[in-house]
This record gives sequence, structure tokens and C-alpha cells, in this order.
Amino acid sequence: MTTAICLFTRDLRVHDNPVLQHAAQAGRVVPLFVFDEAILRGPYLRPNRTAFLLDCLRDLRSSLGELGGGLVVRTGSPATEVAALAEEVGATEVHVAADVSAHAQARENNLREALNGCALHVHDTVVTAQPPGHFAPDGKDHFAVFTPYFRRWAAKPVRRTAAVPESLRMPKVRTGRLPTREALCPGDLSPELPTGGESAGRKLVQQWFDDGIADYDSGHDDLAGDATSRLSPYLHFGCVSPVELVNRAGDSEPERAFVRQLAWRDFHHQVLAARPAASYRDYRPRGDRWRDDPESFQAWREGRTGVPLVDAGMRQLAAEGWMHNRTRMATASFLAKTLHLDWRLGAQHFLDLLVDGDIANNNMNWQWMAGTGTDTRPDRVLNPVRQAERYDPDGEYIRRYLPELRSLPAKELHDPQRIDPEDLDRLGYPAPIVDIAAANARFRASHGK
Repeated sequence: MTTAICLFTRDLRVHDNPVLQHAAQAGRVVPLFVFDEAILRGPYLRPNRTAFLLDCLRDLRSSLGELGGGLVVRTGSPATEVAALAEEVGATEVHVAADVSAHAQARENNLREALNGCALHVHDTVVTAQPPGHFAPDGKDHFAVFTPYFRRWAAKPVRRTAAVPESLRMPKVRTGRLPTREALCPGDLSPELPTGGESAGRKLVQQWFDDGIADYDSGHDDLAGDATSRLSPYLHFGCVSPVELVNRAGDSEPERAFVRQLAWRDFHHQVLAARPAASYRDYRPRGDRWRDDPESFQAWREGRTGVPLVDAGMRQLAAEGWMHNRTRMATASFLAKTLHLDWRLGAQHFLDLLVDGDIANNNMNWQWMAGTGTDTRPDRVLNPVRQAERYDPDGEYIRRYLPELRSLPAKELHDPQRIDPEDLDRLGYPAPIVDIAAANARFRASHGK
């Protein structure tokens, strides 16, 4: 009987998982997750994501158990551990999801070299809805502009949703224990983290399609309303399938708007697949000479810039390990264009705290906002005063995360220049660290606008 290894990476689910489906069809299957020693040693592992990951693995182990299988856990180099396990159980096939980061691409190459006589099957459309690199403009390896990419993306139907295996046959093998979060990554957690795992993710999907998506096109930028799906952490760890979400969405305006956001996710993945160095290097260098101002950066990180919308967003990030997309853009623009600090500083801080911290989406979105990425308007500046007036007109979002300012009227919450300095002292809130209008004007002047 053929034995296959199902190597889980960023596809921690049993529903709509071609990796598990095809591995199970081989006969006997060994589901495996490897705690990658390179990630354990590197800057990517952080307390919030580690806690969420362990939730995901506990839930996955339970789901596999219900199918008659289990989850084998190893620590080390994925290539070394997979090769050793394949020899131990006599596996002739290894199945894994395709991914786009430089680390994921190196992992795939290492697996090919290590698997002596064992076939490696790499499955597309597990992490993304459409496969990165499978369509591109003539003479190029990827799309650099979203609109033409989306036209091609939308014209190509996604694959059919894969069925959950009816049962799993697993050879006798030592499964291993899951480590504790403190052993993997000690440190403080954000106090309001979501629960990880496919079970929690599927419940959230059901709630979203039942009660949330109907208002998505008109309300997704409403900061106080918080009318987004909050599915990004579950998409990042593969607890829910982007293909299943696309297949489930109908043709209403809100559903089309939601699917467009899934396409944006795929867009950034196909950029990074073609340009792995864009995770840390300017995609389109603009000759920026970033300022060196540790005090301003620290004020931004801690949510004490004296600009209420920016500080509210940074406080939400610290509390929840998540931030509304509109304030992600506003806080990124403020750091890179108003303070003119290197976008890499902000991207790393987001990765330090975000449960959905994703190299493709986080870092490429940061480049988009910094003007070094794929934005066709690199001089674009989001004024936090205008953003607050438009997307938090009553100041409810700001008050939620800056309770010290809850007594102030909305017009003062929107524009810190309107707050009486004596009120700032009384409320214990800092004065603005920068003149927003003057700083934005300097940025535009330096970029020829």
C-alpha cells in the first residue's frame, strides 16, 4: 500500500485542502507539521502569532483525529525531517502547498533535493485563490498594477472546492507533543487576541456570510462599525480557504467587493513570488532618504504621536494583534510620508504584533503606502485629519481606543490642532509631534508635487 506524507505549512485545515485530499488518496497518509528551526531562530516568530498557530495546530490535530488520523509534529529543518519520516514510514509521495516567500521557495527546493526517490507534489491554489505566476502580461513574469491583474484574475474561474477525506488511514508512527507557547516564543501577548483554528475560522465565515457581508461594500471603511470580516488571520494560517470563500460568494455588490479584496491578497502574493526581495527591498526605488528619528518612531509605535486617529490605530494593534485596514493605511502613510521614516521600520513593527502578519500582504501593502511599491500614485498621502473626519465622523473609533479623550467632541478628536493645550495636560494626552500639513507639504515638494 502506498504511503504519502501530507506536509502542512500555511494550510492548517481539513476542508478544501488539496494537499490533504491528494495525500489521502494515495492509501496511507502521515499528516505532518514541522516547527521550522529557521523560523524559530528568526525575527518572524512572535508571541501573538505563536499563540494563534498553536490554537490552529490543536484544532487541526482534533479534526484529523475525527477522521481516524492524527498530526505528527517534528522540530528542525523541514527537508531533513520530511526525508527522515519518509524513510521511517516508507513514504513514496510528499504533498505540500505552493507558497511565495523566499523562505517558502527555498523550502520547496530543499525538499526536492532531500527526497531521494520520493516524489514531491506541490499544489497551487491552497494558500491563494488563483496560482501566482500562472498568468502575466506578455513578456513579463507578473502584474505590477492591480486593475489589469484583477481583470485576468476575475476572468479565470477558481477550482472546485476539494472534498474532506471520508477517513484517513495512518501507519503507526510517533506523533510527538505540541510545545507550549512560552517554550516556543516567550513574551507578552496582546490581551484581546482571537482564537485560532479552523473551527473558529469556519464559524466566523458562517457569521460573515449570514450577517456581515450584506453591508460590506458600503461599510467596510466605517471604523466605528467594524464591518469587515476579520478573516485575515484565518486566511494567513490557512484555517479557511480563499477558494472556498470565492466559491461561496454570490454576485451581489457587497459579495463582489469582498471577492475583490481576496484578489488584492492574491495580487500581492504574485508580486512577491516574482520578486522575493521585495519583502525587504524597495520594489520601485524612489531615492528616498529616510529620516533617522528614534523618538518619533517610538511615539508612533506606542500610540502617543498626539494625532488621535493614528494613536487609536496603534492602540488597537497593541490590544488585539489586529488593526482595521483603513487605519493600517493611515498609520503607514503617517510614518512613511508625514514623519518620513523608513517603511521597513513600520512593516517590522506590524509583523511583531499582527496575528495575520503576512510577508506578502503586510510588506507589499507597506511599500504601496510608502510609494516604493506598486501604487501608481507614489506621492499619495493620507491626511489623518481628513481620514478621521470621513471614516470616523462621530469619533467613536477614536474614543474606543483612546478612552482618555472620550470627553472631547468629534471635531477635536479629528484634528489635534483644535484641542486646547490645557485639555491635553489635563487628559494626559501628548501634543502632536509634527505639524501634519507642513510635513505632508514637505513630502510632496520632495517628490516633485
